[in-house]
Amino acid sequence: MHIRAARVDELSVLQDIERAAGECFREIGMPEIADDEPPSLGELARHQRAGLAWVAADDAGVPVAYLIADRVDGNLHVEQVSVHPASAHRGIGRSLLDRLAARAMSEGAPALTLTTFTEVPWNAPYYARLGFLPLADGDLTPGLERIRRHEAELGLDRWPRTCMRRALR
Repeated sequence: MHIRAARVDELSVLQDIERAAGECFREIGMPEIADDEPPSLGELARHQRAGLAWVAADDAGVPVAYLIADRVDGNLHVEQVSVHPASAHRGIGRSLLDRLAARAMSEGAPALTLTTFTEVPWNAPYYARLGFLPLADGDLTPGLERIRRHEAELGLDRWPRTCMRRALR
């Protein structure tokens, strides 16, 4: 796999990856998440223009996974990381997160942050194995509090969620 910046002409492929990856949620009783629309082309383009969108591409150059991020309270925040199920369990998600960590360190950001489901095996337990630690509600930054409020408005709090942080220095 080759990790590289996402190109504008492949943003619709990222939507396809998201839809395919979302199907795993259907299998664990979360069909609402599986049916959720992927990020819009406009949202993906915003991340791409900001230099905060990466893909893992196969030997033919076709994306099989992606990561988009935002800057939140001085950290780089994982907005979404998705791997097509046909390419899962190969360390691709870890490689994308490592690329984001390298970017964060080059910018002087102290940490990566994300929000995730606590009881989904490929969410919080996976991120914990990669060095992310859950944040207590009292430790959330203003930006993370805004993200959590927005997620609650979207109904994501139907299932247990948490914010996590991976220190980089």
